[in-house]
Amino acid sequence: MKSFLDEDFILQTETAKHIFHDYAEKLPIIDYHCHISPQEIYEDRRFETLGDVWFGGKQEDGSYFGDHYKWRLMRSNGIPEEMVTGREDELQRFKGFAETLTKAIGNPMYHWCNLELKKYFGITKPLTVQNAEEIWNKCNDMLQNDPEMTVRGLIRQSNVAYVGTTDDPTDSLEWHEKIANDDSIEFMVRPSFRPDKAINITKEGFKEYIVKLAETVGKRSLDSAEEVIDALIQRVEFFAAHGCVASDHGLDYIPFKMMTMAECNNAFTKVMNGKEITLDEAEGYQTALLLSLGKAYHKHGIAMELHYSCLRNMNERMFRLEGPDTGFDMIANNSCGGNIAKLMSELDKTGELPKTIIFSLNPADNAQIGTILGCFQSSEVPGKIQHGPAWWFNDTKSGMEEQMKSLANLGLLGNFIGMLTDSRSFLSYTRHDYFRRIMCNLIGEWVENGEYPNDEKALESIVSGISYYNAKRYFGI
Repeated sequence: MKSFLDEDFILQTETAKHIFHDYAEKLPIIDYHCHISPQEIYEDRRFETLGDVWFGGKQEDGSYFGDHYKWRLMRSNGIPEEMVTGREDELQRFKGFAETLTKAIGNPMYHWCNLELKKYFGITKPLTVQNAEEIWNKCNDMLQNDPEMTVRGLIRQSNVAYVGTTDDPTDSLEWHEKIANDDSIEFMVRPSFRPDKAINITKEGFKEYIVKLAETVGKRSLDSAEEVIDALIQRVEFFAAHGCVASDHGLDYIPFKMMTMAECNNAFTKVMNGKEITLDEAEGYQTALLLSLGKAYHKHGIAMELHYSCLRNMNERMFRLEGPDTGFDMIANNSCGGNIAKLMSELDKTGELPKTIIFSLNPADNAQIGTILGCFQSSEVPGKIQHGPAWWFNDTKSGMEEQMKSLANLGLLGNFIGMLTDSRSFLSYTRHDYFRRIMCNLIGEWVENGEYPNDEKALESIVSGISYYNAKRYFGI
C-alpha cells in the first residue's frame, strides 16, 4: 500500500515517476488566469490566520470574498452558514472544516488542502478533527512570523514566473503599474481584460456600469453601442500598454446574432431608457461587442478566453443574502458550440481571429470543443485555438484526465498550454503540481501500455511543454 501524499503521489508507473520528477516537477508556473489581488501582491500582505488565506468570508463592507469550494463542502456537511462565511470563531470554523474534509474522500479538495499544508507548512499528517487545533496554531505562527509566508514569499516558494490577474476595463491598473516599477518583485504580474459587465446588457447593474465606463474614458455619457465599443477598445489599448496578454469572458453562453449597428444602437438605447429588449436584440448587441473586441485582441496579440455554461446564483434566497460568487452556481447545458464556431468564422474572414481558449463548464462539451479547434488552427502559433484545462467543477482528477484524453483524441495534446489556478488563494499553486502529476501519470500509462514509444526526447518535449513552455510561447512571456 502506498503512503498518502508521498513523493510519488498519483504516479502509478515508473515512467510516470520519471517524467514527472525529471521533466515537470521543477519547472516554473505560468498562472495565466486567476482572481488574486494585485494590491495584495504589491503590499506583500501578511495573513494573520490560516482562515484568512483558506476561507475568507464576510468583509468590512458587507461583501464576501474567499474560497467558495470550501464553503460548498462545509454546507454539504450541514455546517451552519454563520460558521461557513462568518468569522466570529475562526478556530471552531477550522475544526468544522477539518471534520468535513475527513469525509471528502474522492474530492479534489482533500488532496488540495493537504498538499497546501505539506508544501507551505511542512505538515505531513492529514488534517483531522483531532489535530486541527495543533495545525491551526502551527500555521498561524508561521503566517505571522516566518519571513517567507507573506504573499510575495508564497509566490516565490511556488516558483511562479507569471500571474495573470482578472481585471475590469474600468480598473486604473494602479497596482500593476506599481508592481512593474518595483524591481524587488522577481515574477511577472499582468492584467487580463474582462468586459463582462459591458456585454451583459440584460443583467442587473448594466446601466450603472455604462456610466462608470464613460467616466473612465473621460466622457459624460455613452449614448450608443458604437460608443460603448469605442470605449472598450480604448481600454483594450490601455491594458495592452500595461502588458496584458489575455482577455476573459465569463458568459452564460456564447451568443451569435448578426445585426446592423443601427439595430444594436436601438437595443442599447432601449435598455438605457429602462425598456425591455428581445432575446434577439440582446444577442445582437453582445455579438457586435464580441466581434469588435476579438478584432482588437488580434491587433494587440491578446488571447481571448471564453468561459461558458454556468448557471449562476441559483439559490435566490442565499444570493439575496450573500451576493454573487459565494458558492451557489451550477453546470448549465447550453448548445452554443455552433455559435462559437460562427463567431470565430466571422473573425477569421478578415484574418482577425485572435488566439482563443475555450472553456465549457459542462464536460459533455469536451468533444465538441475538440472539433471546433481543428476548424480554426493556423500557422500564427502552434495550437492557436486551445481547449482550456478542466475548469471549476471539472478540475478533479477524473475531470482533468477526461479533458486531456478528449484533447488527445481530437487534437494535439503536445501543444496544450496546461493548467491555471482560477483561484482567489495564494496557496492554490499546488493545483499545478496536482495537474502535472495527473498529466504525467496519464502519459506514463500510455507509454507503459505500448501506446506511445519510450522516446526520451519526445516525452521531455511533451511534458515540459504542457507544464510550462507551451504557455510561455502562446502568451509571448
